[in-house]
Amino acid sequence: MDLGLKDRVFVVTGASRGLGRASAAALVAEGARVVITGRDAAAVEEAAADLGPGAVGLASDNAEPAAAERAVAAAREHFGRFDGVLISVGGPAPGFVADNTDEQWRSAFESVFLGAVRLARTAAAELSEGGVIGFVLSASVHEPIAGLTVSNGLRPGLAGFAKSLADELGPRGIRVVGLLPSRIDTDRVRELDALSGDAEAARAAGEAAIPLRRYGTPGEFGAVAAFLLSPAASYLTGVMLPVDGGARRGF
Repeated sequence: MDLGLKDRVFVVTGASRGLGRASAAALVAEGARVVITGRDAAAVEEAAADLGPGAVGLASDNAEPAAAERAVAAAREHFGRFDGVLISVGGPAPGFVADNTDEQWRSAFESVFLGAVRLARTAAAELSEGGVIGFVLSASVHEPIAGLTVSNGLRPGLAGFAKSLADELGPRGIRVVGLLPSRIDTDRVRELDALSGDAEAARAAGEAAIPLRRYGTPGEFGAVAAFLLSPAASYLTGVMLPVDGGARRGF
């Protein structure tokens, strides 16, 4: 199936590793071109080099007020157009209500929430009909995840923002979509499993709760992201799609 992504240009944030990188790789494989961003300049350049000539790296922190405008400008400068953005950020610090400090909340709000809002707002002003804004969120949009209190507080708010944005931008032909990963086999998820004190047991318990009985791969997540961002998904907007092996049973 041709997704219609050839020569379209996307900004993918948080793409030096994990789900952002997997999504960028899927887009490039379908013929799109990407500007990938991340805080670690060396890691971003390495990831861009691995992705090939269809990718350009930009060292950028979503929490910086100017980050959004710089990313869109880079897309236009390097590839001559801008068709959409996938907003992916690293997970905030783990912890329970009593553990997380005010500073951890402030830092996460700036990068995870306000940074994402700025990116989406900037993209909305620059996109034309057929454009798309995607958010990489979390299964915590629907159900809290133990030990991830900050994420549990911020991700549902972003989902609400994304749905409001979908309503506002729909008349302009611009789509807004969200992806809700659960147990995808990334460094982040392995780190979270290890926090239990027994990573193997935590993974076994996690897999047992998934109808497909396994963690997803980053590549599987990236393929879903590429589809949602593509013209093949042109009648999908305002959706929050679980990418979780059936863990939520589709609701």
